[in-house]
Amino acid sequence: MKKLVPFKKDISFDTNIAEINSISLEHEITNQKESLISGKFIVSGDYKMTETTMHLDTFEYELPFNINIDKKYIIENAEIDISDFYYEVINNKILSVNIELSVDNIEEQEEVMETEKIENQNEDRQEEIPTISEELETFEEEKPKEEREGINVKSLFDGLDENEAYVVYKIHIVTENDTIESIAEEYEVKKESLNAYNNLSDVKIGDKIIIPANEN
Repeated sequence: MKKLVPFKKDISFDTNIAEINSISLEHEITNQKESLISGKFIVSGDYKMTETTMHLDTFEYELPFNINIDKKYIIENAEIDISDFYYEVINNKILSVNIELSVDNIEEQEEVMETEKIENQNEDRQEEIPTISEELETFEEEKPKEEREGINVKSLFDGLDENEAYVVYKIHIVTENDTIESIAEEYEVKKESLNAYNNLSDVKIGDKIIIPANEN
C-alpha cells in the first residue's frame, strides 16, 4: 500500500530574492515506528539578490516534519521518498516550497471486524441452545408409533365447528429463536402435551405448531 503526504512551507529570507539560480531537496528520517514518521527536509541552493549581479548567495534550511499514520497500518518496513517538489518566490522575500512525500510498502494489520465478532458471539450462543429435535429425543424413544407420527392439523379439527376449534386450540408459527421449551413456557403447557399434538421431529421456521388448551 502506498500513501502520498503533501507538505508546504513558506521560507522567509532576510535579503531580497531576485532569482533562484539552483535548488535541491533532501530528506532525513529520524523516527519510523508505531504510528509516527518524523524527519526533516533540507532545502538548499543559491540565488541572486538582484537581477544584474553576478554574485550568488547560498542558502540552506531544515524543515522538520511529523506524519501520523493510522494505527491499523504497520510502518516499520515502509519506504519513504520524495515523489514531487516545486517552489515559488513570493514578493522577492518568501520562498514557498511544496513537497509530496511518498510512503510506500505500508502493511495493514489483520483485525477482526466488529460485525464478525458479533456474528461469532451469536454463533457461540446458538450452539449452547438445544435444538427442537434434540429436546424431543427423550420423548420420542418411548412413544408408540401413532404418537411419534403426531396428529394432522386437519384431522384434529374434524367434527368441530370453527368457533369451538379456535377456542380450544391455538396455532403458533415457529420463528428463528423458538425452542420447544420457549414455546411451552409462552403458552404455559407441558412439553409432552406439545409433542402429543404435533410431529416435532423436524420442525422448521414457518411451521405451524398446535397449542392445546391451557393446562392450568
